[in-house]
Amino acid sequence: MVDLVSAPATLPPGQRVYAVGDVHGCLERLVALHELIAEDLAARPVAEATLIHLGDYVDRGPESAQVIEWLIAGPPVPASRVVNLMGNHEHLMLSALASGEAEAAEVWLSNGGADSLMSWGIQRSLPQRDWASRIPRAHLLFVRDLATHVQIGPYLFVHAGIRPGVPLEQQTRHDMLWIREPFLSSKQDHGMVVVHGHTPRQEPTVRPNRIGIDTGAVMGGVLTCLVLETDQLGFLST
Repeated sequence: MVDLVSAPATLPPGQRVYAVGDVHGCLERLVALHELIAEDLAARPVAEATLIHLGDYVDRGPESAQVIEWLIAGPPVPASRVVNLMGNHEHLMLSALASGEAEAAEVWLSNGGADSLMSWGIQRSLPQRDWASRIPRAHLLFVRDLATHVQIGPYLFVHAGIRPGVPLEQQTRHDMLWIREPFLSSKQDHGMVVVHGHTPRQEPTVRPNRIGIDTGAVMGGVLTCLVLETDQLGFLST
């Protein structure tokens, strides 16, 4: 069971959101977390459940390809809706595959991209121009088509955060995928509570204007799922 406490905003009755933090190729943790979510839904049915993944499926962990395959197949969670968002590591991957630029490849490889290539059975010595042809087309399309954000009621779900003081429709893709400061230290009311990953902490961070749920699954921490319903929140982790 999820231990629920007061949340900084209120969802309409009958709605529940499960938001999962940065996965980074940790398939076993993701599968186990989906099992906990399914168990919670079975124990506490709700009219409308949304499952959101906040990005960074690839890099650093050993099973990036397998995580993407799992998400494409559809997690065995009886949710009404599943939303997969893009993280900065998917952005790095796309830049390396699409640009053909050596610098983009080096940046990706040095940030865990080499682990991703290995998960697809691609040797790092293979020329950069040949990488994309060794990755299943369905995987490439999945990564390419990821959304940058989704808003549900008073909550905005995005990988990294937003730039304080800038209307949502004017936020840049780069900020939503990469920002840390001045977002993390801002006490400004953003007009919605921002749920994000990207910046790892030992424990989830709950503030009046944001909730951070990257708890460093690939760095010896846990994979965290935020549970939101009515005016309450709780956490599941593996």
